[in-house]
Amino acid sequence: MSSFAIYPAFQRILADDEISPPLAAILALTELIEHSDAGTMFELVQAVEEGAAALKKQASNPISVDAGCSLFIAFVTLFPHDSANFSDLKKELIRQGQTYAAEALTYRKKIAELAFGFIKDGSVILTHSYSRVVMQALLLAHKRKRISVFVTEARPRGLGIKTAEALTAAGVPATVILDSAVAYVMDKVDFVLVGSEAVVESGGLVNAVGSNQIAIIARAANKPFYALAESYKFHRLFPLSQYDLPSHNSKILSFPRPLLADRSPPNQSSFPSEAAPHSDNQPDLVPPRITQEQISQNNPDVDYTRPDLITLVFSDVGSLTPEGVSQYLVGMFAG
Repeated sequence: MSSFAIYPAFQRILADDEISPPLAAILALTELIEHSDAGTMFELVQAVEEGAAALKKQASNPISVDAGCSLFIAFVTLFPHDSANFSDLKKELIRQGQTYAAEALTYRKKIAELAFGFIKDGSVILTHSYSRVVMQALLLAHKRKRISVFVTEARPRGLGIKTAEALTAAGVPATVILDSAVAYVMDKVDFVLVGSEAVVESGGLVNAVGSNQIAIIARAANKPFYALAESYKFHRLFPLSQYDLPSHNSKILSFPRPLLADRSPPNQSSFPSEAAPHSDNQPDLVPPRITQEQISQNNPDVDYTRPDLITLVFSDVGSLTPEGVSQYLVGMFAG
């Protein structure tokens, strides 16, 4: 494999606000092929797999990056290898990768138009965090219908504020609510509309942490929970719980060790014998100083929402039930 540095290429591509992590991963792997000195298909597939592994190791959002990498590796592996000239085959892979990425940028518009039919005039919508495709759907609806939007603050990243500011700037009535106020506001809401980091093989959803509890509350209140997801975010992952997600690690939700105070012997001359300090052989604990950064580091960025809590998934391949997502994924990776 050549000395091509894939992660800097990924970061450069991701600097474009229209490019999401899965697409940036696909384009970075396309550039890897362009710079690869592989002379056989076996060597090329190996180089792509090593590049994907390097990306996932360094990316802050490994689940969505893995979705893009898995899709591209499947494409390369299943691509017809009937070209007599291997150099021509590489050029065709590069061309098709770039063509796919360009076409994929149109998916949000398709999804927004599909979701538009489910948004009635006067709808009150609850959304969570920030999602490009959700923003496109809401702005499209605002052009033709009256809507108002509650936006969760979405800690620890706080991206709900970005959503609310963008909606307000476009003239959409929007207000930010605390993550802990979702149940309080749910009775005022017609439906929930969220984006996705990935849609997994069960038809469940991986999205900004808090999505799962919103889905649970929506189900309890009998409100539809819709997810918007580009098909390149469909991922062959089958988590059974939150702790099966690749992003989970031992530091998340860990209990920090208490800090012990210095218990060096005091200056005896400063204490009269009848007023000696009482000791019960228990350690003195230092009162903790907890910062927002510590809270963020000790909490997950994403969570998993079970398929039975999701009403529909709107994608560029249609409006799908969670079961429909499973069937589509099987066909997508079967070639």
